[in-house]
Amino acid sequence: MKNILLAGASALMLALPAVALADEGMWLPSQTGAIADEMKAAGLELDAKTLGDLQRPPLTAIASLGGCSAAFLSPQGLVATNHHCVAGSLQYNSSPENDYLTDGFLAKTLGDELPAAPGSRIYVIEDLRDVTAAMLKGADKLEGRARYDRLQANRTALIEACEKQANRRCDVRAYFGGAQYWLQQQLEIQDVRLVYAPAGGVGNFGGEKDNWMWPRHTGDFSFYRAYVAPDGSSAPFSKDNVPFKPKAWLPIAKEGVKEGDFVMVAGFPGTTERLRTAEEARFYYEELYPYQQRMLAEYGDRIDELTAGNQAATIAYAATLQGVENYEKKIAGQLAGADAISLVDKKAAEEAAFRAWIKADPAREAQYGAALAELDKLVAETNAVALADAKRGLLGRGQLYGAARTLYRWANEQAKPDKDREPGFQARDKAFMTQRMAIIERRYVEAIDKQLFADAIAEYRSLPADQRIASFDAFLEGKDLASLYATSELGTTAKRMEWMGKTPADFKASSDPFIQLAVATYDEAMAAEAADKERAGRVQKARSAVMAARLAYAASQGKTMYPDANGSLRFTYGKVTGKAVDGQVWTAFTTAEGIVAKHTGRGEFDAPDKMIELIKAKDYGSYVAPALGTLPVDFMSTVDITNGNSGSSTLNARGEFVGLAFDGTIEGVVSDWMYDPAINRTIHVDSRFMLWTMDKVDGAQRLLEEMGVK
Repeated sequence: MKNILLAGASALMLALPAVALADEGMWLPSQTGAIADEMKAAGLELDAKTLGDLQRPPLTAIASLGGCSAAFLSPQGLVATNHHCVAGSLQYNSSPENDYLTDGFLAKTLGDELPAAPGSRIYVIEDLRDVTAAMLKGADKLEGRARYDRLQANRTALIEACEKQANRRCDVRAYFGGAQYWLQQQLEIQDVRLVYAPAGGVGNFGGEKDNWMWPRHTGDFSFYRAYVAPDGSSAPFSKDNVPFKPKAWLPIAKEGVKEGDFVMVAGFPGTTERLRTAEEARFYYEELYPYQQRMLAEYGDRIDELTAGNQAATIAYAATLQGVENYEKKIAGQLAGADAISLVDKKAAEEAAFRAWIKADPAREAQYGAALAELDKLVAETNAVALADAKRGLLGRGQLYGAARTLYRWANEQAKPDKDREPGFQARDKAFMTQRMAIIERRYVEAIDKQLFADAIAEYRSLPADQRIASFDAFLEGKDLASLYATSELGTTAKRMEWMGKTPADFKASSDPFIQLAVATYDEAMAAEAADKERAGRVQKARSAVMAARLAYAASQGKTMYPDANGSLRFTYGKVTGKAVDGQVWTAFTTAEGIVAKHTGRGEFDAPDKMIELIKAKDYGSYVAPALGTLPVDFMSTVDITNGNSGSSTLNARGEFVGLAFDGTIEGVVSDWMYDPAINRTIHVDSRFMLWTMDKVDGAQRLLEEMGVK
């Protein structure tokens, strides 16, 4: 699991309190009481003061997939999430003979449900508690690496104590710039199975062309099921396992939403950057993001080129390509959105006001001035090396090199006591590591990997010599990349698994060229990591002090604050509404007729024939939206989400299921850095379209009955 204490550039955040405007805010469950009046005024019909109780519905029905959000919709462990969140499992189970990515998948019975991709998990939220005092214990007078190590040791101890409970996955994350730390406890379900996914022409209708766009007509939904051992304990896949019985599941709304309705979303947003400094915003938008966008665009084009005409290769790289194209387009949207709202200038103005507030009082200047200057210095240091880090990081595209590095690191960490091992390499991580090595077999084609690695090396070599990895260059000097692939055995899953149990001495004695390369570059990589950790310790100290100033500054203005997203459970709310954009009016809903209008029968606009026939016949049954007079497909709202919220259930004012959040609009993705109520919109697939597709198109009556839909 990623170390969330402080990791390189991502740790360099100025803790500018995010101030709630309109429907802005990714709130902690514990904050719902503080915003109860606002939520009630917005239309909530439940008791807002108890809405954040993790022991009551609806939060007891909310789950995480470890990268996407989800929720239980039945007492038999049926989990709803986005189609793109199960794409890896569809890809893993697909073959040219059974192309589930294209044709979809429906298990007729429980026995027909397929194991999800290796490493798939369903996490059920149980607790989110403040552990700030325990995290900061002993760190007050420490600096640099010593401070980093103390925080990491405290974090490890807290997680270890939490995970003494069987089948629990725990983590400690930083909030408000490290001024607070909270421990998130989840039940870990290991046996995850694929139940139902509509055809790609539904779940990915519009493909990359419509991604981040409106109007949208994508049925981005699918279902997993959680399984446990007969005694109810979490267990790996077994034919003897039985469906998990959740404490609660979301009721399906008998009536869908209409424009102006209150909606709310609970999920696990990944990362926002609203607390970063103005200088970081300038660097990202003027230097780092443009470079990353170019690299991703070239990478996606290269995968397309190398897999063209080869169905097996196309399937193997489908999940990788989808992720690359999605992120590339998001960065493009962030760049355009930043220009549209003058983000860098606004960040600079906000920060100038804060700094003026400090300077206006000698006592405040004495208390916070040094920390602010130190943080400025650290931001400059990190920005200076970030582009080179991005180029060096491209080498991870070589899957065999990446596997060799991971395996050798694993071997070195196993020689230490478990509590001293790097996060991600502890005993608790062995199952993930094993599955990480196994899944390569379904996402790797030697000829393609070789070419992608060669491209990455060529870009890396554009760095000046003093910014390159000396040990990497020395090893490859005079060597032909093709010979490395020809003589390596790491392309075989069985061989990768063998290395999981070997010692550092075994690695050093190996003749496998990728193992040799991993060994040759290890010491230099560890030295670079040590330097990052030393800087991270300094950042945490400066950032925490600056955060105290920001908290005081916000309090002086009577503002309500929420922390940046960090992968932990959050709650957000808003209204179903369209917007006016560049003289165009975007309606709040799209309808089934739009699918027929876009349908070409080719590529990304190839809806199933049966769906087209039903729409043309207006055979919508009871799923028609009265206000629209037809079948809704997707709708927009003002709820505040980001990556990681994909698959989050959308609830109405009574806490009933009305859809799934799955995307935003291209100009609104800048909200990762700054929320603007005029442009920020979230796109949801409407529950009525989900149910209609299950009922009329795919014949999933078994699942509808299970969810209590008549």
